[in-house]
Amino acid sequence: MKPINLNQARKARARAAAKIKADENAIRFGRTKAARALDTKTAQQASDRLDQLKRDDDS
Repeated sequence: MKPINLNQARKARARAAAKIKADENAIRFGRTKAARALDTKTAQQASDRLDQLKRDDDS
């Protein structure tokens, strides 16, 4: 039976727990700030484009 280094085992267990928490947070909070900003920008551009194409019925 091979002896184990308890300090290494403790650190490995802590790393595994941190990885699990990181994965949960990635699911919970979703995408990056850049991806959210890109969606906001494209939605604004689409809205602006529709506003430009509207016809004025002043008569």
